[in-house]
Amino acid sequence: MKIIFDNVSYQSSKLVTEAYSTSFSLAVKMLSPKIRQDIYNIYGFVRFADEIVDTFHEYPKEDLFNDFETQLNKALEQKISLNPILNAFQHTVHKYQIEYHLIEAFMNSMRQDLSKKEYTTVNEYKQYIYGSADVVGLMCLTVFVNGNKEKYEELKDAAMSLGSAFQKVNFLRDLKDDFDNLERTYFPGTNLSMLDEVSKEKIIEEIEIDFIKGYLGIQKLPIEAKFGVYTAYKYYHKLLRKLKDTPSLEIKNTRIRVPNYQKFGVLAKCYVNYRLNLL
Repeated sequence: MKIIFDNVSYQSSKLVTEAYSTSFSLAVKMLSPKIRQDIYNIYGFVRFADEIVDTFHEYPKEDLFNDFETQLNKALEQKISLNPILNAFQHTVHKYQIEYHLIEAFMNSMRQDLSKKEYTTVNEYKQYIYGSADVVGLMCLTVFVNGNKEKYEELKDAAMSLGSAFQKVNFLRDLKDDFDNLERTYFPGTNLSMLDEVSKEKIIEEIEIDFIKGYLGIQKLPIEAKFGVYTAYKYYHKLLRKLKDTPSLEIKNTRIRVPNYQKFGVLAKCYVNYRLNLL
């Protein structure tokens, strides 16, 4: 029976989420069970595409990515895939009628990571972030609002801002690995080999603006999604504060982390604020 294979697919997406991101999987657990699995399904798809371009250095990455994209398109067309991650993802896409152009934009940004090393203009930078992060936020938003087009349009800009904020925090946190190992420079007009406090503060100010816009959207989310998204927001905001307090030279040479005990502290505070209706 196909339901057995589908359940295996869903469990695979959940396993990928938990294996690759303890912080994100913690936030997903704070979502309503009604939508939790669909967010796992989106994350599993996003994570696999990202892994191909970021970590499979000893393998033909472009061939692997092309094959993954072919499998993706067949999964969306046939509404089934023998790749459990894509099978789970296509289920969520069709369930909520997630727009294809969002998926296409994501894949285009991931493909750029196969060869593009430097983003020299603001337009290139924004386009990459739109495809790599904003559209993921919009896919999740489609699930959060249960396909409600009016609510989606109301919260669209805030969801994109929150996706941008998360991605930019990741860029700053992963600066050492991106620059030293992958030879990538995402921030235009910034010499990452000589990152100074002025450049760091400029990046952080940009992220803080995105967070302010994103938080306004969190306040208007349906109850099923609000606590989980707020938890992710508070975790990334905590990470941003750590980056802000860390000297630029240390950011360039060390990956900044939030220890697990602090993550659970963030969760506890989020729960109190949520229960007291302080969001």
